[in-house]
Amino acid sequence: MFVAVYYDVGFRSEPKGRSGFAHLFEHLMFQGSATLEKGMHDSLVTGNGGILNGSTRNDFTNYFDMMPSNALEIALFLEADRMRAVRLTSENLQNQVDVVKEEILVNVKNQPYGGFPWLYLPMALFTTFPNAHDAYGDFADLDAATLEDAADFFDRYYTPSNAVLAIAGDVDPDDATAIIERHFGSIEERPAPPPVDASEPVPSAERRVVHPDPNAPQPAVAIAYRIPDPIAEFDDYCATVLLSSILIDGEASRLYQRLVKTHRLASHVSGDVGLVAGTFEVRGPSMLHLAAWYPGTPDPDRILAAIDEEVSRVADGVEAEELDRFRSSYIADYLGSVDALSQRGMLIAAFEQQRANAELINEIPSALARVQADDVARMARAWLQPGRRAILDVHPGANA
Repeated sequence: MFVAVYYDVGFRSEPKGRSGFAHLFEHLMFQGSATLEKGMHDSLVTGNGGILNGSTRNDFTNYFDMMPSNALEIALFLEADRMRAVRLTSENLQNQVDVVKEEILVNVKNQPYGGFPWLYLPMALFTTFPNAHDAYGDFADLDAATLEDAADFFDRYYTPSNAVLAIAGDVDPDDATAIIERHFGSIEERPAPPPVDASEPVPSAERRVVHPDPNAPQPAVAIAYRIPDPIAEFDDYCATVLLSSILIDGEASRLYQRLVKTHRLASHVSGDVGLVAGTFEVRGPSMLHLAAWYPGTPDPDRILAAIDEEVSRVADGVEAEELDRFRSSYIADYLGSVDALSQRGMLIAAFEQQRANAELINEIPSALARVQADDVARMARAWLQPGRRAILDVHPGANA
């Protein structure tokens, strides 16, 4: 049995001067709640044979528990208890600021290719603060956080009107509803905050950023293109997903064949559509991103030239047979992923939180099936233009 609570607050919700606060607050939500001391939530979950975690993304923060079905009431009580009130103390706040700063040092600053490309590429592609600031957090901003800031953040965002609860697994809907009413029904109602306006114009010129990385053993380059809106232009977004698949998904993809296997320009490549949450768990501005790691001295232009040629070939048209192969593979992977209980629970929560449409989990395969070869070529022509992209150029080691 899987229980998830998705709050409509993420990296994009952070105000100026509070970078990293959404992630910091995720940590604080594990430090005690209305009636439970620090560590008791964890003990009750693991003591009943379960696991728990949480994460912060561009458009949400989530918390989830995987437990035996007979522990449903425990899981719902725990999530309701921390929604009712978070236990904020100066000691907890300072401790978690230090934990987050250490996490940044370990995962980003002292790690080869730390934050590449998920953290730094949006800073290159986007220009507005909600989209382009350091999502992990600036140390000065984290150190400046106060208990008053944390209390205000909780009151503003951690309200039932700003949350979605999802349950997946072997539970009776009527029993679950009664338990939900019992534990969540008395939580104070507060209005949901207005949605974040993350809109911004599509780039009108290529943007290049050099990122020095003294820990990296070889150069790398990442490219990001703005793409159709994932909600308002959903069919075109799905066409872009399959365009990305043809270009970069697996060893049969065009860029793997071109950059790694045939011309040996790169040691490996990767890419996808979406931001850090995933392909479909996003709203507002999104991107198609590609990355390549290559030997020698920094020289991204030879990689970019090969990418431009392959994109141009796709823009000239793709065969229906090629599209069908990549579509079938993508849909098979998608269906395989939602076979997992936790993934089903998280997707329906995200789709309800962002679109008020949990049923989208069942509609994605048919949406992808509607994409035609001409749609893929049209997306390449309209969106994957050199003058509308951002390039992140990693200079390693002694070059940093």
